[in-house]
Amino acid sequence: MSRLHYFLLTLFLYITRYCSYSLPTELDLLMQIKDSLDPQNRFLTSWTPNADPCSADSFYGVACNENGRVANISLQGKGLSGKIPAAVGGLKSLTGLYLHFNALYGDIPVEIASLSELSDLYLNVNNLSGEIPSQIGNMAGLQVVQLCYNELTGSIPTQLGSLKKLSVLALQYNQLTGAIPASLGDLGVLTRLDLSFNKLFGSVPVKLADATKLEVLDIRNNSLSGNLPSALKRLDSRFQYENNAKLCGVGFSNLKNCTASDRPSLNRPEPFRPNGLPTKDIPESANLPSDCRRTPCSSPSKSAHTGVILGVTGLFIALIVTGLFTFSWHRRRKQRIGSVLDSTDGRLSTDQVKEVCRRSASPLISLEYSNGWDPLAKGQNGNGFSQEVLETFVFNLEEVERATQCFSEMNLLGRSNYSAIYKGTLRDGSVVAIKCIAKTSCKTDEAEFLKGLKILTSVKHENLVRLRGFCCSKGRGECFLIYNFVPNGSLLQYLDVKEGSEKVLEWSTRISIINGIAKGIGYLHGKKPGLVHQNLSAEKVLIDRRYKPLLLDSGLHKLLADDIVFSMLKASAAMGYLAPEYTTTGRFTEKSDIYAFGMIIFQILSGKRKVAQLTRLAAESSKIEDLIDTNLGGKFSEPEAAKLGRIALLCTHESPSHRPSIENITQELSGLIGSS
Repeated sequence: MSRLHYFLLTLFLYITRYCSYSLPTELDLLMQIKDSLDPQNRFLTSWTPNADPCSADSFYGVACNENGRVANISLQGKGLSGKIPAAVGGLKSLTGLYLHFNALYGDIPVEIASLSELSDLYLNVNNLSGEIPSQIGNMAGLQVVQLCYNELTGSIPTQLGSLKKLSVLALQYNQLTGAIPASLGDLGVLTRLDLSFNKLFGSVPVKLADATKLEVLDIRNNSLSGNLPSALKRLDSRFQYENNAKLCGVGFSNLKNCTASDRPSLNRPEPFRPNGLPTKDIPESANLPSDCRRTPCSSPSKSAHTGVILGVTGLFIALIVTGLFTFSWHRRRKQRIGSVLDSTDGRLSTDQVKEVCRRSASPLISLEYSNGWDPLAKGQNGNGFSQEVLETFVFNLEEVERATQCFSEMNLLGRSNYSAIYKGTLRDGSVVAIKCIAKTSCKTDEAEFLKGLKILTSVKHENLVRLRGFCCSKGRGECFLIYNFVPNGSLLQYLDVKEGSEKVLEWSTRISIINGIAKGIGYLHGKKPGLVHQNLSAEKVLIDRRYKPLLLDSGLHKLLADDIVFSMLKASAAMGYLAPEYTTTGRFTEKSDIYAFGMIIFQILSGKRKVAQLTRLAAESSKIEDLIDTNLGGKFSEPEAAKLGRIALLCTHESPSHRPSIENITQELSGLIGSS
């Protein structure tokens, strides 16, 4: 009996100990989340194991409900670069999870589906991969699901049709395949569905039109086919379906009329084979029963014989292609070396270069795109440029290479994920900055690319960096933008400087810089049609010798491919410049620029790169001593500082409709400067 008692006691202690380990507190879970989201402890430094998650002074981005349970995690645009851990699923009272605009990677954990109270799931603009967990369909409280701008694969789970409270489903810019689930038509309160820029195929389900509250539907840039449901015409311009070559329908602009073979399947979410068997989830080795009533059948021996013939034929063709490729490569190599001897100096001859520069090509060269891209080639008609523009702006590649000493590393000013910038000297002695952009980073449609170039040549203002010219090289597969060189660097270099440094800006200089930035924005917004900068930041404000601000990259997004633009937005979001409404609308407006401008005003006033919550509170309560850079040593005007703080607050208002126009801002600033 004593042995039995000892055994029961041991078992009790083990169970007690095990249960204590298996039921972590919310503090334990948050620390696990921190270790996974921010493994280097760079951004979540206020998350400490000895702090209270519900305290206002700790656990930045965490909010609790009236019961003291974690109800909200808001860490959008914080530069996080880890993985979403399974521990998130343990926060049972969580209603909002906002991790968008970071650099998170890996799978979406299945455990997230255990958050039964969650209404808002924002994981967009990250690097997440893998499939969308089908278990998300069990989260009955979900109202908004934002998974766009990631690298998600697989099909759209049909289980999402069970989310009866879902109003927004944004899955654009992923690598999703399969068909659009007909079950999405069961979502009675769905207002916005964006599936664009994926690899979806099959027909658009007729049942999708049953979503009566649907206001916006975007299925662009997929491989969809068949007849578009006519009931979707009610959406008018809010229904976008371009770049689906096999779509057809009556009453839709730019679509052909359908034939009998284009009839859609009403409720089937997946494409079907002619014999009625689904293609999905069937192993390649499966021995499917054939249906000889529908298609002629072959005997196994005949099929094997045919396979051998096809294999031999394929091998023969491969050998021929390899031989031709080798011959072609050898011939091109000889021609390329020979071109050194006959290079010319014509303004439009962008391919004829010196071999010594070929060897020191910039790191962005891509041989894969070295042929067929020559948007400014001689004899090309309809490029939209006047002869005056061509003569004024178009440079020869040899001029660009001479200016940069064949893209010498000594002249390299900086490099990003899409461009490299070199300092150069032109023949007339003027110093320039040359931005090299690979063709892979440019818009694929040459007409759109040329339209973007034309916009860049039309942008001229005293507070914008002047574009001197451009050069498009077919041989290098690159575009070069030549700007005036600005000697004092960017505004970023004048923030977070040490006391006594020569880079500490005087008060009058700060006001002048703010006013100049506003004038530059006003010029862009005042163009017909208006031009939104989209990427305003302290890094994009250059300072010349007289400390005049010059906006860089105005209109550059008109040249770049969408994925490059979005990668730039990630960086902008991480630094706090991106207006909050972009996460729901996916669009830029003039008020988006105003928001970024407000953040820059805060930076200039405080002298800090990061705009802390304390800075905003100081502006709201007119505590000027907490708002202004201490490096000024009190040498500033309090009324002017208070007014600039109020302008910054208005510019960064959560609602774009409450932000002032650039005209109103300029008027306010002119009055301020006039009184100083």
